[in-house]
Amino acid sequence: MKTEDLIKHNKGTIVDVRTVREFMGGSVSTAVNIPLNEIPLKLDELKELESPLILCCASGNRSGQAANYLSRQGFDCVNGGSWLEVNFLTSETA
Repeated sequence: MKTEDLIKHNKGTIVDVRTVREFMGGSVSTAVNIPLNEIPLKLDELKELESPLILCCASGNRSGQAANYLSRQGFDCVNGGSWLEVNFLTSETA
């Protein structure tokens, strides 16, 4: 399922992998913040979240890295790209 469809149908969990400082500067209201460098340490926490994980960051680069890593760990996840795009999509479904 595409990111747009997941968000439209309110499926999964949005995980923002930017730094805490970046996240506090603006974020998707429903997003969980787990910075990219903490992803390997938070696998148990991530397993508790509703799948699929919709990963986002500033540009899509870090979320792509997280999606690649997490998919190799067996997670159902997608690279949602920029948090601004994900935020726009969530605002359309509100």
